[in-house]
Amino acid sequence: MPVNIIEIKAKCSNPAPIRAILQSKQADFKGIDHQIDTYFKAPNGRLKLREGNIENTLIHYDRPNQAGPKNSKVTYQRLPAGTDLKNVLAAAMGVLAVVDKKRGIYFIDNVKFHIDEVKELGAFVEIEAIDESGTIGIETLKEQCAYYIDLFGILAEDLIDVSYSDLIMEK
Repeated sequence: MPVNIIEIKAKCSNPAPIRAILQSKQADFKGIDHQIDTYFKAPNGRLKLREGNIENTLIHYDRPNQAGPKNSKVTYQRLPAGTDLKNVLAAAMGVLAVVDKKRGIYFIDNVKFHIDEVKELGAFVEIEAIDESGTIGIETLKEQCAYYIDLFGILAEDLIDVSYSDLIMEK
């Protein structure tokens, strides 16, 4: 079932204040996940296999490349750790890019926060306002995302309009 997500990604030269804000809001800290995201050459949208010590998921998503809050249509399947799906997908579709990151994962209600250190790219913050049940609505998700952008002091010039895979491929 597709999930609606309003999300942003931004450069973050100093993640400590964002971590402090999340702690002050009593965010549920899930831990630091070392994730390898393998992007495949999908005919539409993006398809990635996430392999981590917390999250292991096959994810297909379609979203516009725009710097501000954007609506992503996401379909995913959680997988058991150690799944050998990567070789099958690579043989069938070819690998587009690989992103290696360490990700701090936090939740406040339906909003997920990532503080990422991406190999070759640097530090970033992501905000994902998530509606898995279809009951929250796009406008509320946009409001939630905007609230945290303001709270964290994220500047318009720090917003990123593309995927980490696009940034890796530009290097």
